[in-house]
Amino acid sequence: MKFVTSLATAILLATTTAAATAGEATKASFGSTPDGTDVTLVTLTNGHGMTAKILSLGAALYALEVPDRNGKPGDIVLGYPDIKGTFAKPQYFGDTVGRYANRIAKGRFTLDGKQYTVPVNDGPNSLHGGKLGFDKVVWTVDKVESGARPSVTLTYVSPDGDQGYPGKLTTTATYSIDDKNELTIEYTATTDAPTIVNVTNHAYWNLAGEGSGSVMDQKLMIAADAYLPTDATAIPTGEIRNVAGSDFDFRKAKPIGRDIRDAKEQQLVFGRGYDHNWVVSRKEAAQPREVARVSDPKSGRVLSLWSAQPGLQFYSGNFLDATTSGKSGGVYRQGDAFALEPQLYPDTPNRPEFGSARLEPGKTYRNLMIYKFSVDKATK
Repeated sequence: MKFVTSLATAILLATTTAAATAGEATKASFGSTPDGTDVTLVTLTNGHGMTAKILSLGAALYALEVPDRNGKPGDIVLGYPDIKGTFAKPQYFGDTVGRYANRIAKGRFTLDGKQYTVPVNDGPNSLHGGKLGFDKVVWTVDKVESGARPSVTLTYVSPDGDQGYPGKLTTTATYSIDDKNELTIEYTATTDAPTIVNVTNHAYWNLAGEGSGSVMDQKLMIAADAYLPTDATAIPTGEIRNVAGSDFDFRKAKPIGRDIRDAKEQQLVFGRGYDHNWVVSRKEAAQPREVARVSDPKSGRVLSLWSAQPGLQFYSGNFLDATTSGKSGGVYRQGDAFALEPQLYPDTPNRPEFGSARLEPGKTYRNLMIYKFSVDKATK
C-alpha cells in the first residue's frame, strides 16, 4: 500500500512539475490597422524566463524577453509602442520581410524572358518587397499551441501580381520557443507559377535591453570569409571580397563599433556604417550552422544565430535617427540596435553568379532561423 501511495505521489509530483514548466501560448487583441483590420498579439512563454510576443501585423517579432546573467528577464528587440508607428514611420521592427527581402536594383528583374517591375521604395531600388510588402499586411493566425514547445503559425496569401511579382504565393511563418531558451523562426512558401522568393526576419536587437542605448560595445562574430561590396545605393557590385585585413572581418569577435567610423573605408561611408551581405557560403547548406554570435558585456546575454542560408545581412542601425519613440518610452538613436538577417544575396534575381531565387510550382521555399540564448557569467 505504501508503494502504491509513493508511486501515486511521484506521478503527481512529476505531473505537477511538468505542468509548471510547460510552455503556454495565448492570444489577445492588439488594436487595429488604419483600415480597421484587427491585429492579434500571440504570447509564448516557456517557464524558463523566455517570453516571445508575435504580432499578426507583419508576422512580426514584437518582443522577446530573455534572462541576463542575474536571471532577470529583459526585452531585447526594438519596436513601436503601438500600431501607429508601423504606418507613420516604417522601419521593419521585427517584421517578416518579402516577397524579396533586401534590395532589387532599379525595381526590375527578368524571369523566363519576361521583365517584371516592382515598386521602388529605397532610392532607385526596391527594398523588402516594395511599398506594401509582407511587413504591412495582417497575416492569418492559423495555429496557436501550448506545451513543451509553444508556437504560433501565421499565413499570408499574396495574389498573382502583388507588388508586381508573378504567381500566387502562400507563405507561412512559424515562431516557437523551447525550454533551452531557443527561439526558432521558420518561413515556408509555395507558388502556383514560377516566381522569386527571399523571406527573412528583420528584428532589431539590443542584448542590453530595448531602449538601453548603443550596441557599439557588443561583440559580434560572423562566420564568413567574404562579403559583397556595394555601390552608393547599396546594390552589390558583383565582387565577392575577402574580409581579411578589412573593417569587415568579424571572424573573431570584436565590438560592433570598433571600426565603424573608419572614413577611409568607402563601404562604411556608403552605408553610414555596416549594411552589407556577408558570404557565409556560395549555396544553401544542408543543415543550419552557426553564422553569427553576439555577446553583451553589460548584461551577459549571448545570442548565437544558426541558419542554412548562404547570405547574412548585417545592419548596424545606421538610420535610427532619434525620431522614433520605442516601447519603453525612449528614442532610438543611430547605433542603438543591430539586425542579422539570414537570406539569399541582395539582387540575386539580376545576378546569376549569386545563385537563384527562383521558386517553381510543386517546390517549397524554406528559411529556418534558430536563435540560441545563453549568458556569460563573467562580469565586464
